[in-house]
Parts: sequence; structure tokens; C-alpha cells
Amino acid sequence: MDLDKCIACGACSDKCPKRIPNEYNEGLDKRKAAYVRYAQAVPLKYGIDADNCIYFQKGKCKACQKFCPTGAINYEQQEEVREINVGSVIISAGFKPFDPSPYVQYSYANFPNVVTALEFERVLAASGPWMGHLVRPSDEAEPKKIAWLQCVGSREVNTCDHPYCSAVCCMYAIKEAVIAKEHSHTDLDAAIFFMDMRTFGKDFERYYEGAQEDGVRFIRSRIHSISELEDHSLQIEYATEDGQAKVETFDMVVLSQGLETSPETIELCQRLDIDLSPGKFISTSCFAPVTTSRPGVYVCGALAGPKDIPLSVMEASAAACAAAGKLSSARGSLAQEQQYPAERPVAGDSPRIGVFVCSCGINIAGVVDVEAVAEYAKTLPFVTYVRNNLFSCSQDTQDKMAEVIAEEGLNRVVVAACTPRTHEPLFQETLVNAGLNKYLFEMANIRNQDSWVHSGNPDAATEKAMDLVRMAVAKAALLSPLEEVQLEVTPGAMVIGGGVSGMNAALNLAAQGYSCHLVERDNALGGNARSLRVTYQNQPIAPYLDELREKIAAEPLITVHLNTTIKEVEGFVGNFKTTLAGDAGEEVVEHGVALICTGAGEYKPAEYLYGQDPRVMTHLEIDQAVLGGELDLSKVNKAVFIQCVGSREPERPYCSKVCCTHSVESALAIKEANPESQVVILYRDVRTFGERELMYKEARSKGVLFVRYDVDHKPEVQATDGGLVVKVRDHILGRDLLIEADLLGLATAIVSNRANDLAQMFKVSMDADGWFLEAHQKLRPVDFATDGVFMAGLAHYPKPLEEAVAQAQAAVARAVTVLSSKEMMLPGTVAIIDQRKCVGCGVCWTVCPYQAITQDENGLAVVNEALCKGCGTCVASCRSGAPNLRGFTNQGVMAQIMAL
Repeated sequence: MDLDKCIACGACSDKCPKRIPNEYNEGLDKRKAAYVRYAQAVPLKYGIDADNCIYFQKGKCKACQKFCPTGAINYEQQEEVREINVGSVIISAGFKPFDPSPYVQYSYANFPNVVTALEFERVLAASGPWMGHLVRPSDEAEPKKIAWLQCVGSREVNTCDHPYCSAVCCMYAIKEAVIAKEHSHTDLDAAIFFMDMRTFGKDFERYYEGAQEDGVRFIRSRIHSISELEDHSLQIEYATEDGQAKVETFDMVVLSQGLETSPETIELCQRLDIDLSPGKFISTSCFAPVTTSRPGVYVCGALAGPKDIPLSVMEASAAACAAAGKLSSARGSLAQEQQYPAERPVAGDSPRIGVFVCSCGINIAGVVDVEAVAEYAKTLPFVTYVRNNLFSCSQDTQDKMAEVIAEEGLNRVVVAACTPRTHEPLFQETLVNAGLNKYLFEMANIRNQDSWVHSGNPDAATEKAMDLVRMAVAKAALLSPLEEVQLEVTPGAMVIGGGVSGMNAALNLAAQGYSCHLVERDNALGGNARSLRVTYQNQPIAPYLDELREKIAAEPLITVHLNTTIKEVEGFVGNFKTTLAGDAGEEVVEHGVALICTGAGEYKPAEYLYGQDPRVMTHLEIDQAVLGGELDLSKVNKAVFIQCVGSREPERPYCSKVCCTHSVESALAIKEANPESQVVILYRDVRTFGERELMYKEARSKGVLFVRYDVDHKPEVQATDGGLVVKVRDHILGRDLLIEADLLGLATAIVSNRANDLAQMFKVSMDADGWFLEAHQKLRPVDFATDGVFMAGLAHYPKPLEEAVAQAQAAVARAVTVLSSKEMMLPGTVAIIDQRKCVGCGVCWTVCPYQAITQDENGLAVVNEALCKGCGTCVASCRSGAPNLRGFTNQGVMAQIMAL
């Protein structure tokens, strides 16, 4: 295709006679040899699949060229090889989903209703072959019973040599089961067959419990084989935990396939001379999680080991930080400032409103009659242009919208699509590219507020969409251009917390060329890591901490404040003023951004004789005792570890993520020091995710015993003259076991420091468990909703050392987006006070959560626009009606109400 000539009309695809399996939909439907990869492809241009094109294979056909209206077909195109010079390389080639086709036990290649998890994703997807309707492939009937089989291609050495855990499969299986129940028109019976349920991420355990409450069945059993019945249903034989044989019939079986590195990527890594791990992922150190074995080459995402989207996004920023740190001296040397057209004045002009209704594939159009909504919009006052788009957010549509705004002379724009929370900035940028003030824009949320919540009533949903569009148009007609405040940025940072994440953040900021104040309330740097012995890769942590401290001491851009706390915070993004209280008194520090790395604590239990018997220790205390020489592991003959002490319970309904790995690591250390010792780990689920699974496998091979217990039958500990005795109910034998121990290790929960004062000072949020709340779990995993404030480490959620380091680097990368700008623009949607109505009662500055309103010399309210976040609290509270909110005025709201 000649991309400049292709207009994405689809004529080539319509006339192409060759149909082949559609890889985008995992082969569940067909596509043509002339095709567009997927509906939201950027650029939205068609291409020719030369491997399947009749002309390229046989020298005849050319139907696409014959019917192309713009002459875009070019059969003479050749591959081009270009050489570019760069300062560093980030490799993020991702993963390949495990292919179960060759393995007879899953029957995937033989039975049509055995599908992979990715295929099931396409079944559920609005842009999939069945437009989001839940069907089974054999007869397109809606299934009433679906089984998910876990660990397909993971934790498996007999058939595929994948001893590692793929880390994401448990959560995506639960998600698919929950969504399938939502899509089903009946009470879908969803069952998940698993070995260990590994829901170790933030809020994952809650999601797991919620799925159980919603009726998803969880069956601890690994399936041996699947058989097919005459109606293409599937019969599964399995054994329950008490040894009973059972047979169940399901309409569909979903294989939760694992992650692996593709052969092509392995070959690429070999050409780049990059070391691989035993699982064929790129090998990295816990101390440098995005740095490969080759200097200047960095890695992020699942290629460095199985991981989910939030951690992949986090590592992407971390890799950018690591690469940019080496290139900071060249920052800006190749940058080009984006040029925008001059803003067109609209004051005094009659409103000319353009309405763009989005189908969003079938997310909206599958419920709402978008064509009817578009036709209705044409009848509304001041509307001069209406268009229905398949995907309004795609780049091609954005470019077209900018052209239409200019050509039609539009001075207000309404987009009826999805949530403004994620898409409003995108459309505002389109207005700027068209020469309009970005605030002459309004969104009608006909997806989240309409098609998604009224999917069972299309007629009413269509009527509601018309209501929402009518209201948006009424408000848009009253919109006025707004000005943004320009402020200078203080090119320095403050890092709060001197643990591993805080020290790494400070050093990476300095590597980027920015000064940093590192504030630690303790008398030494290091945090919880001072109590840790080794990483899961068996790397000693103490020398690493010493190296970090030495680098910080030698770095002139870093100022360390020990025995210091935060007393007061004033200001806003780019211009913070923080008062520190330390041994030398108070000090005011100015900085442009803040990174909160305040860590977490260790739960101190009141059970299992902890605090009553010196042989009962937490896992951190065991490490401390070994490091201090107080505990000789070679003299430990009988050790027991109890998992989930204080975690996954009503008071702390989350997994602390690191405990299973830490206990296995300690068990291996005891076995290494004393091979004849007896080591038993009592667990609820073994959560050695990723390549930590190799440690679990090694521990079992060396004789470490694993005994599972459930929360209703927790272990009991008694002290005797001969030592400790642990009683636990064995779920296989159905009887109590008595286990002797001369050392009892408790894998206690990681608990939040609940830094409420700090949260209030920086106007940031915390969740119910006391962890700092990110702006968006996947899109902005290290940002707060408050601009200019970022997070890293255990303050966000329990995590291993390498994730804390990566998150620190990611937070620095995000912070540098602020610090690298000499000036910044603040939003124009802020409050304004009409002092003619103000009586100085003080209600507005009392209720303002951002302290953005103060008194002037006359005692009347005045707004600091740099601090104001446009929340509207003052507008709602004032009895005199003095405050108003730009972009969301009382007049605009009343116009919407009247329109409704």
C-alpha cells in the first residue's frame, strides 16, 4: 500500500478472494489477504499479506488494484534496511503465549470447544468475531458451564520445560470468569481448576474473594485429560482434595496458557549478546532490574520475566530512566518543539457546534443506535456539523476531526463517546491542532454512563444517549475560551524516605542532573533492607546498601537529612515549599516534585507464642539474627515456617507478596548449612511467582516439606521441655500432624505505616489498607492524582527489592517530565470569586481541600489558581454564589438541567 494514497475505504479487502485465519482474533474467524490489522490500527491503512496474496504466490489476480479508487496498491514496494545511531537501546519484545497444540492431554488441537485464554479474550471482546457475545466455537451456542485449567505451559517440566510460574494466569482466569458471568444470559457455572491461587498483587486477593462471592468455583486439582461427548461438550475427570474421583461435564474449557519467550526473540538476544535466564527470559539483577548484561542495553516488560500490565508499564518508565541517565548531557539536543496554529478568536461569534458520535467498535454501537443519535444531534440548536466515527480516539480520526473543525469553521466541539477521565485531553489536543481553545470542548459519556449500564435495553439506552448529547450541546453553546497559568518550575526534587527505593530515586535524579533532598526520619539510610540477608537470587544485600550509601555521600547533587520529618508542605507542582524538622531545627526547602518512598513495617503477631518464646521469630528477625551472628543455621535441626501470619485475613485482606519466597529462601539456607535438618513450610498457597518457582522446585528436591493448611484450621504451637511442637491439620490425610521444631519462623504481613499526615500535606490518597493510591493502576502506576507527587517502594504496596528499585526509577522518569520543563501550564478549569457577591464569611477557604482560597487585604476571598484543582467545593458551599468554576459554570450546569 501507498500509505499516502490509502483512504482506508476497504474496497481492496471487500474484493480480495483470499480468506485466511485472522491472527488478531486468534484464528477464530477469517480475514482477507488485503486487510487492516485491527479496527483501531494506527495508521488506519490497509496492507497486503504477501505470504497469502494470490498475486504474489501465483502471479495473477490483482483484484485489489483493480478496485482501489485512489491507486494506492503498489506491488513494487521493497523492504528497506536503515541504520540509525542511538545512545542506548531498550528491548521490550514481549512474550509469546504458550501453544498447547502439540500436547495431547489438553486436546486443544482436537476439540473445538477447548480454547486458549487469549482465544477466550477475543470471544469476550467487543471487537472480536462474535462482537462480545458469549458463545462456544463449535455451534455458537451460549455455554452454561465453563472450566478454566491453570498452569498450562507453566510450572511444567515433563512436556514443555517451563518450570517457572507465568505470574499472570491466575488473575486473568478469575477476570475472565467474572466477565463471562456478566456476559452470560444465564447463571453461568464457572469453575477454575488450580494448584495454588497466586493473587499476590495490589487488590488481587480482594478480587479473588469477590469472585468466590459471585459464585465462581475454585477447585484445587490438576486435570489429567479431557474427553469429548457427542454434542461437543467436554468431560473432565479429576480428584478432589480428599481423594474422591469426580466427573463433570462442561460446555467449554479454557486453557490458562503461560508466557514464554519466542524463538525469534531468543535469537535476537543472542545476536545482541545479552544473557538469558534459565527460563529463557533476559537475565537481570535484583539491584538493577532493567539493566541487561550488555552496557547501554535495557529491558522492560515480560521479556525480563513474566509480569502483568502495571509492572510492565512501571518497568517501561524505569528503563527510560536508566537509559536517560546515561544520556542526560545530550537532553534536548535533538528535540523539536511542536508547532501549533494560532488560536482562532471566537468571542462574539455565534456558536457553531460540531458533534462527533463514536461507535467505539461495538462498545457503544452494540447497544446504542449511534446513527439515530447522530441524526438527532443535527436537529439541536447551534449544531452545524455531525459525524459518526467508528473509533473517535484513533489517530486518523483525530486528524480528520482537526481538518473538519477548520473547514467547517466550528467554534465548539462535542464528542459523544467514553469517559472524559481518559480521553478528554486527547480531544482537547485535537482542538488545539485545529486552532481552537482547548476548553471549547464538552464530552457526553454514552459508554460508561449508557451502553455499559443499559446493555439490556437498547431503546432506552439510545434515548438516554440523545439526552446526554442534548445536554452536552446546551452546555457547549455557553463555553468560553479559558487561559492557563504559566509558572516556572523549580528544578529540584525531594525524596521522602531513605530506604532502597528512596536511595535509588535520589541517585537516579542526580544521574539525570537534578538536585535532590533525601529526607529520612531514622538516623541511617537503608530502611527495611538493613534487616534482609539476601535477594531471591542469593545476592547479599548488605554490600549493596553500603555501595548505595557511598554513592550518595559522594554525590554533590544529593543533600541527606537524617533524623528529619516533614512538618509542613505548601505550594503545588513545580513550586513546592516543604518545612523540615530535624536535629538542627527547621529548614524550608523549595522543590519542583516530591517522591514518597516511606516504606512499610512488619506485623508483630499475638499468636503462635510470638514474644513468649525466643525460638519463635518473624522472618525479618531470623535474617537479623543470622546477620548479627546470633543464629547459626548449621545448628538448626528442625525448623518450621508458618505462612500468611497476619496476611489474607479480615484485618489485612491482602497478600504480602514476598513471604513465600522469603521462607523458601530461608529453608534453603538452613538446608545448605545443615543438609540433615528437617524443614517444614506450612502454607495456604505457595506464591513463588515467576522464576522464583525454581527456588520452590529446588527446596522440594532438597527435602523441604510443604504442608497446606486452611484459615479455618490454623496451626497451633506449644512449648515443651524438648522444644516447640506445631500441630497442623493435613488436608490429604485428614488428620492432625505434630511437628517438632527448635526454630519457628513466622512469615508475617507487611503493614502500612499509614502516613496520614504526609498524605494530607501533599493532598494524596490512601486505600483502605493504608497503601498510597496511584492515579491509575495501569496507565499511571507511580503517579498520584495530585500533580508533581510520585511514589515508589513499600509505601505503594508490598513488593520484592527488584520491584522497589524499578518503581523508584519509574518515579524518577515521571518526575523528570516535570523537572525538564523550565515552565509549565496549569489548567484553566479553576474557581473564580466574584468579590461583588463575597461577604468574607470564610466558608470557601475553610472547606477548600487544597488551601487554594485565602483572604485579601479587604477580608474577601481570592483564589490561588496554581493551587486550585477545580473540584467545585467552594461553589457548592457558598450561600452568596460568589465562587464560580471556569468551564463548569452555574449557567452551564443550569443549561444542562433545562435541556434534560
